[in-house]
Amino acid sequence: MIKEDLTGLLNHVYGSSDEKIRFFQAPGRVNLIGEHIDYNGGYVFPAAIDKVTTVAVRRRQDSIIKLYATDLQYVVEADLNNLDQYKNIKWGNYQLGVIDQIIKKGMKIKGAEFIFDDKVPLGSGLSSSAAIEVVTAYAILQLYGYKMEKLDVALLCQKAEHEYVGVKCGIMDQFASAMGLKDNAMLLDCNSLQYEYIPIKLDNYSIIISNTNKKRSLGSSMYNKRRSECERALADMQKKFPEKKYLCDFSYKEFISCADDIKDADCKNRAEHAVCENLRVLDSVKALRKNDISSFCKYLNLSHISLRDLYEVSCKELDVLVENAWMQKDVLGSRMTGAGFGGCTVSIVKNESVKEFIEDISKVYLEIIGHSASFYICNISDGVKEI
Repeated sequence: MIKEDLTGLLNHVYGSSDEKIRFFQAPGRVNLIGEHIDYNGGYVFPAAIDKVTTVAVRRRQDSIIKLYATDLQYVVEADLNNLDQYKNIKWGNYQLGVIDQIIKKGMKIKGAEFIFDDKVPLGSGLSSSAAIEVVTAYAILQLYGYKMEKLDVALLCQKAEHEYVGVKCGIMDQFASAMGLKDNAMLLDCNSLQYEYIPIKLDNYSIIISNTNKKRSLGSSMYNKRRSECERALADMQKKFPEKKYLCDFSYKEFISCADDIKDADCKNRAEHAVCENLRVLDSVKALRKNDISSFCKYLNLSHISLRDLYEVSCKELDVLVENAWMQKDVLGSRMTGAGFGGCTVSIVKNESVKEFIEDISKVYLEIIGHSASFYICNISDGVKEI
């Protein structure tokens, strides 16, 4: 939707007002490589994409927050003086959670009226929730005259998801949505929060996101189970390496030296994935620095195999998309992206073969799975901003 449409909708839903309407955007993200290691202290390599959440917002003079989404079409109302009572609402808790954190930081704000136009596919693993959190936080801060570094906005949103929504997410999604830079991915050390922008030069190749259209939720028990398995593996490994704080602090040689100390076989597999995936991220970035796209994509393929076999977060739908992508002549690499159990894959496809790729994969997926996949040609975009 363009500004004029959102303005008209805001006035239609909430009535007219003398308050100025402002507009903000925050993107979803694709993680090119580095899955399930953000909470294990490793490196990730996300990029903001041109699938965005846009908000139109204006101030109110009371303590009421009003939220409306173009694809849901009902108003959520919440009182700033009693935000705790809205934690379990079906939609709106991500927004209210970040507003709750802003208030807890001592910032003085009043109410606001929001219209959300979300073009990040929900439940796809492209971090629609992080886009919603980041754009809400940034908009409220700007609306009431507070300046906050974008990295701090990301950290605020992560804390809100931990404490208000109840999902112990890593920092990657909020970081990418806040800190994105056009035509660059971000090499992020999730332990120290040090980061570096890495130019993505794919020449005559494109990034294609394939959506299984199988909904998944970060709040699922399987996500939390994987985190618990990593913690148990780490505890066993720390008996030999007490100075290590995260799985991704281990070299592969160190992992091998204490692998037999991990009591549970599943926990051992989770640890092996985390250690090796962290190394793959660093090696893949080295390949990109040399403009070696082919080697970069080989690490993408290895990442999927590890996520499928060691971390066990893939599923039939994701495997069908990836394994059939590997068979296409002009596909350099493909892997699941996001938390898994559904969501999306990312593939690097030669420009001249994109149409054929989508047609072929669509046909095979429909035949095997029984429902259609969706496909997006993605460009790498900037992070949160006012428009």
